[in-house]
Amino acid sequence: MQTIKTDLVILGGGIAGLWLLNRVLQQGYDALLLESDTLGGAQSVRSQGIIHGGTKYALNGVLTQASSSIADMPSRWRACIEGNGELDLSTANILSEAHYMWSKASLGSKMTTFFASKALKGRVETVPPEQRPDVFSNPGFRGNLYRLNEIVLDVPSVIEALAKPHLERIIKVTANPLPLRTENGEIQGIQLPQLRIEAQRYITTAGEGTEPLLQQLNIKQPQMQRRPLHMVMVRHSSDLPTFAHCISSGSKPIVTITTHPASNGEQVWYLGGDLAETGVNLSAEQQIKKAQKLIAELLPWVELKNARWACFHINRAEPKQSSLTRPDSAFAQAAGNCIISWPTKLALAPDLADQILTMLSEQNIAPENRADTVLTGQLPHPDIAEPVWETLLC
Repeated sequence: MQTIKTDLVILGGGIAGLWLLNRVLQQGYDALLLESDTLGGAQSVRSQGIIHGGTKYALNGVLTQASSSIADMPSRWRACIEGNGELDLSTANILSEAHYMWSKASLGSKMTTFFASKALKGRVETVPPEQRPDVFSNPGFRGNLYRLNEIVLDVPSVIEALAKPHLERIIKVTANPLPLRTENGEIQGIQLPQLRIEAQRYITTAGEGTEPLLQQLNIKQPQMQRRPLHMVMVRHSSDLPTFAHCISSGSKPIVTITTHPASNGEQVWYLGGDLAETGVNLSAEQQIKKAQKLIAELLPWVELKNARWACFHINRAEPKQSSLTRPDSAFAQAAGNCIISWPTKLALAPDLADQILTMLSEQNIAPENRADTVLTGQLPHPDIAEPVWETLLC
């Protein structure tokens, strides 16, 4: 049985883990990433791909901690997409250069003034009628429309851009949970059928998969929480790309719509927002009827040709908060020779990597190993996950 020594083992192959892998290699660390299923298959590939700038967290007219902590993320991601950021994501696909925010009726003067304030300068701008996307160009649209400085990305292409340069360091493992060798609450090594892996630090970026690892290690803090969603999709043959939050007087978007390409050339409207949060206890049939009614009320002029509807449940895995509220920022905490982390939002993957690199420096973890990538390159590698609509909506 061969033993490989590396500096860091990253457990979980979503965008957070892949982003971290790229950053630590960039900083001179030796690292391996282990994934038990497909890359991005649990949460990343099921996100809507919006690189949030925090505006949707300020719908009560106040800039919250959540809206402030994420404000710089669009510019960091955009720099990477343009090939001049901290990572090169120039091969990833942009679905939309901006996300929009619309109201069914005119907003009150307080919110209109807030969106025009210096606090939101560069984040939000009013869209004149002649510049509106097609879906909002219909004479029946009577509300307000704002353009947000938030790109929308094709998530599978982002995963591919992050994984492709380092495939020899990304290993598919068959055991879940992993067979960890532990002593005094610390991981002494990971035993795979082909080899044993030892590292200076073991970093969890596995979303829901972090919980069984915490149980294996008998780590009581931090704890994980799940916030459930009931997402809705409609696959259709209309050419009507739509990327927008619908807002009202509440603090959350009524619905968030993004549009994604299907493999046969059709489009998929992917529906989240309050629709997904409040529909978790509804049956699939009830949730679809609720979504159909909502779209008919909000966009009555829209007719989606050959529409087929489906929905599914997914949990957002996050560090536990009081009252199961949404965390404001990415999270990383040391536990023995582990670092337990959750990005909490797709857009916050760069911030999570920053936090973990800072922790490694504070713990005096310096590069000192060099894994045999000739050997690891011969091990199986996980595939990139397919979008859920390719399996649920044919």
